[in-house]
Amino acid sequence: MNAITLAMATRDLLTGEAHGVNEDVELPLASVGKLLLLAEVAMSIEGGILGADEPVELLDDDYCAGSGLLTSLANRAWTVGDLALLTAAISDNTATNALLRRVGVERVNAAAAALGLSRTRLLDRVREPRGPEHPPTFAIGTAAELASLAVLVSGEEGWQVLMRGWMRQNTDHSLVPALVRHDPEGGWLANKTGTDDGVRTDVGIMSGRVAYAVLACGPPGSDHELATAVRQAGLAIASPERGLQ
Repeated sequence: MNAITLAMATRDLLTGEAHGVNEDVELPLASVGKLLLLAEVAMSIEGGILGADEPVELLDDDYCAGSGLLTSLANRAWTVGDLALLTAAISDNTATNALLRRVGVERVNAAAAALGLSRTRLLDRVREPRGPEHPPTFAIGTAAELASLAVLVSGEEGWQVLMRGWMRQNTDHSLVPALVRHDPEGGWLANKTGTDDGVRTDVGIMSGRVAYAVLACGPPGSDHELATAVRQAGLAIASPERGLQ
């Protein structure tokens, strides 16, 4: 990939108006792929398949470098709910791997397909570093499907409210909302970001008004340009017509 590719999809939750740019292009997602895991966990909790208070013992193989805190904390047992919150709030890679071990990549992808995400899927667990013997990336998908997932998460069923609550705890507002005036602690945003070399992604719900997905990919070393492109897309999403700027 020698040039930057920006894919964006928005869905107005009040009017149903939809816009997209390259929205059907399949791109690497980085940690935005963790939304598929969170959806499966939330639905399993609502369905009684998982308990939010079920303890999960961390195994040595779960530990992963990169984002998160669990690699620096002594506790080796966390609840399913704790791990989901850590995955959503700080994109903890170890928490993600522990949850994936508990539910399985295949089950996550089956749940995503049942929600209408036929081209958005996990390829592997989180790995830092990722070797040539591993799948080339953690997750791939399209902006159109991820915006549709964000629309689903805006609903009022139990799993939707639970998942949206986790996403509201996300501490990373550095991409889509970065240039938009907002209160980071006011519940204005429920989102999940992804960051990797040559990848910047952000999917969420802004001000309860618009569901969005922005995926930007480019060559190694293009991270500044990618972040700038995603932030400019955020200004377009929070257009004055929607009253979000």
